[in-house]
Amino acid sequence: MKKLYTLLAMLLTITATATFTACDWDDDSAVAYTLEGTWKGNMYVNTYYNGNTYYATATEITFLRDPYRYSSGDGYWVDYYSRAPWDYVANHIRWTVNRGRISVYFVEEGSELEIYDYHLNDNRFTGYIAEYDNDVEFSLYHVSSPNWSSYRWGYDAWYDSNYWSRQTRGTGDDSAATVMKPVRRIQKCDD
Repeated sequence: MKKLYTLLAMLLTITATATFTACDWDDDSAVAYTLEGTWKGNMYVNTYYNGNTYYATATEITFLRDPYRYSSGDGYWVDYYSRAPWDYVANHIRWTVNRGRISVYFVEEGSELEIYDYHLNDNRFTGYIAEYDNDVEFSLYHVSSPNWSSYRWGYDAWYDSNYWSRQTRGTGDDSAATVMKPVRRIQKCDD
């Protein structure tokens, strides 16, 4: 009889573990679904470059979900500046939601930050950013969601005479490897 209770307890433990894991995946998937789209606001980003610190006036982040991994994807993170030697700093990002925390990896910079303790709905995205030992509060609003019906589908769109592409400054310049790059930092606002 004692073996039966032990076996039953082990079976119950395994079932509970599988159930909790499935709930984490469902929650992460729901966060990723709500996160998909473009968000604008203030992330309190500053950039250190050539001995000077420049503060971003606005940030725009686009989260695109991976259709095969429901709680991750890629996208773009653009910080806009008004009194800097550049108008913006743009990065491709890869992001993942894991157990409620959002990790964002900046491809061009090779750096990473984490978003935690956030509140997210269809209109607002607020919370905290953790980068190294620095925690900063942010506030974004939702500006758009993917609109797949606005694309021209089919092979002839490839040969369209109105083809355009977006390039950043310095694209194709071989001397870019020797030029000092701006360094992104998250900083608390001194009020």
